[in-house]
Parts: sequence; C-alpha cells; structure tokens
Amino acid sequence: MWDRLSRLLCVKSIVTLVTTGVFAYLSVKGAITSREFMTVFTVVIAFYFGTQSQKES
Repeated sequence: MWDRLSRLLCVKSIVTLVTTGVFAYLSVKGAITSREFMTVFTVVIAFYFGTQSQKES
C-alpha cells in the first residue's frame, strides 16, 4: 500500500494530475472546448500510462 502511494506521489504523477485538473477546470469554465480538453487529456494519459508500462517491462 505504501509503495503504491509513494509511486503516486512522484513528480510525473503530480504533473499528470495537475494538468488534468487544470484542463478540466478550463473546460468547465468554458475557456476551452470539450474537444480540446479530450485531445489534451488523451495525450497526457497516454504518455503517463505509456511510460508506466515501459518502466514495468
């Protein structure tokens, strides 16, 4: 459990979560469209999980 928590708090994870939060806020506020949000969100999540799977193999 502690090992998972420590991995969650690495810099890459924090950047991913903050970026997702900022773009979600901008989307709700109306500053960006839902299409722009989905594009950015998809890239961020793909990068995050892509680097996680490379690290495990």
